[in-house]
Amino acid sequence: MTTMAAKPTPLAGAPAAASLGVALGILAAVVWGAYMAMSRAGANAGLSPSDIAFMRFAVAGPLMLPWLLAHRPLRLAGIGWSRSLVLALLAGPLFIILSAGGYQLAPLAHGAVFQPAAATLGGLAFAALLLGESLTASRVVGAGTILAGLAAIAGPGLATEGIAALAGDAMFVAAGLLWALFAVAAKRWDIDPVAATASLSVLSAAVFVPWYLAFDSLERIAALPGPTLVAQLVVQGVLSGIVAILAYTRAAQLIGASRAAVFPALVPVIAILIGVPVANEVPEPMQAVGIAIVVLGLLTAIGALRRPLRAARRALRPAGAAAAQGSD
Repeated sequence: MTTMAAKPTPLAGAPAAASLGVALGILAAVVWGAYMAMSRAGANAGLSPSDIAFMRFAVAGPLMLPWLLAHRPLRLAGIGWSRSLVLALLAGPLFIILSAGGYQLAPLAHGAVFQPAAATLGGLAFAALLLGESLTASRVVGAGTILAGLAAIAGPGLATEGIAALAGDAMFVAAGLLWALFAVAAKRWDIDPVAATASLSVLSAAVFVPWYLAFDSLERIAALPGPTLVAQLVVQGVLSGIVAILAYTRAAQLIGASRAAVFPALVPVIAILIGVPVANEVPEPMQAVGIAIVVLGLLTAIGALRRPLRAARRALRPAGAAAAQGSD
């Protein structure tokens, strides 16, 4: 397989494009927070990781098929078969099975920490190694701050779990690294977000759905109450399977893969906030502190604090010093 040098994204440095990239990254994180909550609820209801992967691609694949058929289907919207297969391997059924399967061995707190952390740190590292994006001090400090906040959010659960959860933790880490590689690959090959989502969804559906129907069973999915089934299909197939991938891939193009890599770290924060009205779970004081730390780390990593800090330094600078600098 040949590789392409990363092409500069048009308007990548424009404020409007950067703001849109941040908004899309946050949207993806919100959807992933809902996906994590629904995956946990599905596991509690008896769904297997294969059930969740089936619901994802049995919905996303047919929804994206008409678009793909209208855009060079023999070349998979111009991406090509080899690159499309790589994208499907990174963010397809294997990613879903690892992500959902970890909850059979480890608690929700572990998944909320290890998978986003692996996606964040992996995205920063892979972007530096494969795209040549610089690891600036703000990104490194931001990543470290995010990890500190994640540890505060899930600290009690991590402290009480023993070695039995290590296999589940490894699955969460593997899923996070797969997603980081997916984002970097899409950026390196300059792939259109819609094309990436369509080829990934259709290829995954074409392979995994027949396999599931031949070797697994729909009994667990059919046993779900009607509203629960509809909610799972919407979150897994439409929001997580299409909307989040489109939003995150476009965010990586607009602000860079290394900056976009920080958004998965918002997932546990969002999951906790969703848990307040939905599950009547109020964050503990340490979790509230962790939420604030994660938000601070996010703002630091994406460079959102640079301009306000510069403005504050200029405002605090003595008038004489400012005038002297202006006359130089």
